[in-house]
Amino acid sequence: MAGQQHSDSESVLATGPDRRDGAIYVMSDDLDLAIEVAHATQRPLLLRGEPGSGKSSLAPYVARTLGWRYYEHVITSRTQTTDLLWSFDAVRRLADAQRRDADDLNDFKYVQPGVLWWALAPLSAARRGAGPGAELESWAATDPFAEINASRAADRAVVLIDEIDKADPDVPNSLLVPLGSAHFVVAETNTIVRPERSAAPDGGHTRPLVIITTNEERELPQALLRRCVVVTLPPPTRERLIAIAEQHITATYGGWGDDDRRLASALVDELDAARREASDRALRAPSTAEYLDAVHACRTLTITVGSDRWERLRGFLLIKSQQPE
Repeated sequence: MAGQQHSDSESVLATGPDRRDGAIYVMSDDLDLAIEVAHATQRPLLLRGEPGSGKSSLAPYVARTLGWRYYEHVITSRTQTTDLLWSFDAVRRLADAQRRDADDLNDFKYVQPGVLWWALAPLSAARRGAGPGAELESWAATDPFAEINASRAADRAVVLIDEIDKADPDVPNSLLVPLGSAHFVVAETNTIVRPERSAAPDGGHTRPLVIITTNEERELPQALLRRCVVVTLPPPTRERLIAIAEQHITATYGGWGDDDRRLASALVDELDAARREASDRALRAPSTAEYLDAVHACRTLTITVGSDRWERLRGFLLIKSQQPE
């Protein structure tokens, strides 16, 4: 992946097996190329793969590696398209309008920029779309990821739209224009949001790298697929799982020794066995994330694979759907 490695020291989203701080990711050559293709074509990168395969960890890693600003929005069944673009607090505006001493009902005050607005036009987002001459006073908007983004490139951004398959089908369809043309209009204020000019010598417009994830719980519209660079993350190989464990153990415990390698290797065997058992019993197979949970639990609690404590731990972490017999 093109770019310079940054050593951010700020506290960020989360650490542990489900790290969202961007510090750890074992990148394959295919995925590296897909990121470069998405950036070159200015298309979103759609990541497919089983839950727990590391899809959501890629975006913060890319942003941190390149030194770009980072934003994310986790989709739910209640998500609306405007949640990623902007929201308007009509209830607060109505309450303010009913106050007898209300003398300033500037609609811009009630606009809350979404992650795509922040990624496209951070200066406009901070002003909630108000023009340069507006008196912001105390109602300027705050970057929701200000701590992470303080030392990063102002004119470059990565946006994670996580688990888009959980949304109503209208949501991905409604995102086609904002993602494709990189602009939208805030209905309540008629503000046009488009990429702000880069500080680079060419002064061109910048567009964020958008990374979308899906667990395939719902089929995505073909129109969205046509507009994305699509990558399916395959199940990790034995060597890749051990490499992932090495990075996590090194980051968490400050080192990686022979005992750690033996533990990681033994747990790969246990993971394979658990996956076969899950297949035979029509249960959900454990994921890479659950493998990392087992690595951290054994390492922290000094649990040896094959011991009595391990047999109980295995039921907690790898075969979670097992019913008491």
